[in-house]
Parts: sequence; C-alpha cells; structure tokens
Amino acid sequence: MLGGAYASEHSASIKQSIATDTNWPHQKPITVIVPYTPGGATDTVTRIVMNELSKRLGQRIIIDNRPGANATIGTAQLARSPADGYHFATVIAAHAVNPHLYQLPYNEESFAPVTQLAELPMFLFVSKALPVDNVAELVDYGKKHHLNFASSGTGSSAHMIALHFANINQLEMTHIPYRGSAPIISDLLAGRVDMVFDPILVPMPYVKEGRLKVLALSAKSKWPDEPSIPLMTELGYQHFDLSSWVALISPKHTPDAIIERMTEEIAAILKDDQVQQKFTQAGFIPKASSATAMAQLIAKDSQRYKQIIDKNRIQLE
Repeated sequence: MLGGAYASEHSASIKQSIATDTNWPHQKPITVIVPYTPGGATDTVTRIVMNELSKRLGQRIIIDNRPGANATIGTAQLARSPADGYHFATVIAAHAVNPHLYQLPYNEESFAPVTQLAELPMFLFVSKALPVDNVAELVDYGKKHHLNFASSGTGSSAHMIALHFANINQLEMTHIPYRGSAPIISDLLAGRVDMVFDPILVPMPYVKEGRLKVLALSAKSKWPDEPSIPLMTELGYQHFDLSSWVALISPKHTPDAIIERMTEEIAAILKDDQVQQKFTQAGFIPKASSATAMAQLIAKDSQRYKQIIDKNRIQLE
C-alpha cells in the first residue's frame, strides 16, 4: 500500500513539475500521430492546424502517420506514449465506435481529450436512377423496394448513420462496404448502389452535373455554400444530427496547463480566415471546443453508436 501511495504521489509530483516547466514546448519536437494514411482528409486537416501551431509555439511538430485497423493502431501507440505534453493524436468519430467493435489494448480512460478541430457533415447522396427527389420519397420507395447503401467500411460514420436512418424509418437495407470514396461514387453513378451518407467534397461535383442527387445532410448546421440542402432535423428527424468530427487527444495525465495552452492556441488558429477557407475546401467546418466539451461529445457519440451496433448486431467480419 505504501508503495502504491508513493507511486501515486510521485506521479502527481512529476505531473506538476511538467505543468510548471517553462521550457515546454521547447525541450523537443511535438509528435502528432495521425492514424490514417498521408493525404487523406484527417491528415489534411491535421497538417493545416499543426503547421500554424508550430509557428505559434515556436517548435517543430512531427506528423506521424500510423494507419491500420480502423485507426486503432495509431491510437494504441498514443496510449503507450508518455504524458509529457509532447505526444498527441488526431482521431475522428470512429474513435467512439471502435471500443464496441474491437478488443482494444486501451479504453477512453487512457486518454485526455484536448479539443475538437472540425465537424465533418455527412450528406445523403442517392443514385440518379432512383425515382426520388427528397427524403420522404426515398423512405416511401424504400418501403416498397429493397435498398442498399454504401459505406467506407464496417463501423464507419457512413455505416452508423445509414443504419440509424434505416432503423428509425423501419427499412430493410443491405450494407455494402467499400475501401474509400472513389469506388463508392463509381458504383453510385452506375446505379449499382442506391445511397450513401458521405462528406460533400467528392460527390457534390456530380450533383452539379446532374449525375447524382443530394437529399439532406446530417449535421447541427447547414453547409454554408449549399444552404438549400435541408438538415435531417428540419425534415422532422429529431436528434438526427450525427456527423463525423476530428479531435485532438493526448495520453492520460498530460498536464492540464499544457492541454489548456494547446486548446487556446488551436481555438485562435481556427478563427483565421485562411484556415477556415482551407477547411471548407476539404469539406470540413472548423470547430474548436474545450477539453471537457470534447470528452462529453466522445461519450455521447459512444453511447449513440453502441445503441446502433447492439440493435443491428454489428460484428466485424
């Protein structure tokens, strides 16, 4: 017992010394793990923010891409990293799904959320071959004909949101998982798949050309450049504000003072007009939050996704 008490006190002492260390962040470069491939959406957003943060902190920031296993490889690496204020990772909404699908070497108590970076609205795109022009018509059609829907994989935001849509409308739909947006759009254009909840960036040009239809979006607010696209909540779907997001997290016990400094700096960065423009071009809405608010969002989404997973008995194949 004495040993445990000493270890606890010693850990607290170390934490306090780091928090008051005026050398942070100048002792060594900061590493930010991105558990996805270089050039992807999460990687792009991370690099936009970290490029500016590096300037503000006067310290080099290394982006360490660790893709694999629906982001759990990179996230596990962060859980093993020291809580010294020099190790962080960016995660997306799948972070709230993974504990309900995988046997993981970590849990949410392994991390200290820092801030939200962005919201990623999910738009409902449908094949031009479907004789529907709005969500009500889609639901009516789906009650008379079997629909299939695409996603970027089991457990992805697109998968969870489409299942939620099917559940509340009592539709029987077949899930067709893909690897990436390109093959999804190809099959959606060809009419081999009926619908998908997807970010705006890749499919929207085909809507402009009249080759796809967009019926709604799942988010808390409208997309600035497309205000005519209705929110699911505006169509009578209460609490249908599921969207993906990007957040920055750190190992558990990272000093509060460092987390607060990171939160403040990132909030300032996300207010910059050029940064906001870059986010919009990538399909994201910049959105900062407190560490507490980010923890609450993760917990809320985790509960909602668990309900969807349990109701539909989703398992990894």
